[in-house]
Amino acid sequence: MLAAECIDSRATVNIEEKRRTTTRIAMRVPRSCYGEPIISRLSCEHGLTVTIISALVGENPEDDGWFTLELTGTTQQIQSGIIYLEELDLEIWDKTAVEDESW
Repeated sequence: MLAAECIDSRATVNIEEKRRTTTRIAMRVPRSCYGEPIISRLSCEHGLTVTIISALVGENPEDDGWFTLELTGTTQQIQSGIIYLEELDLEIWDKTAVEDESW
């Protein structure tokens, strides 16, 4: 492999690692997690931009909350954020990549 090919190969990997993408998830937040800064931590600790697409949260703290979120970040950041949510034992489903329309 030529030196130029090695540089091109590493540049491609580096670009892919830094490329931002968006994933849409739906999740249930049980009442036991109320008061936890879950969305704030996704942003601050995992470097994600979080867009709340829809939410169903009642005034009654006895009910669970339901959210549809778009998580924007690198693939690694999104995976880290989803692992964080799973570690909280939140029910997550419908992990769907969203087409990037910023091009």
